[in-house]
Amino acid sequence: MKLKPLFDKVVIKKSEIEETTKTGIILTGSAKEKPDVYEVVAVGPGGSVDGEVINMVLSVGDKVIVGKYTGTEVKLDGVEYTVVKQSDILAVVE
Repeated sequence: MKLKPLFDKVVIKKSEIEETTKTGIILTGSAKEKPDVYEVVAVGPGGSVDGEVINMVLSVGDKVIVGKYTGTEVKLDGVEYTVVKQSDILAVVE
């Protein structure tokens, strides 16, 4: 099955956090505390939402940061996804 978001919705999946640095140093539990980064897996078409035109600026594959308690969690084929509004995304990680 595949999720296809509607209007201004975006489907995201939590990205795996790297356990080692680029130089090969293994990180301890406290050193790994970073904001949760998600990967965009699907983007809605945008359009008119409540009389306001929404242009989608995200693309599949973008890495993003969202608020802690944002969105609706969905489990599909054993994989956990979160569906959020584009306006709930705080930042794109480059």
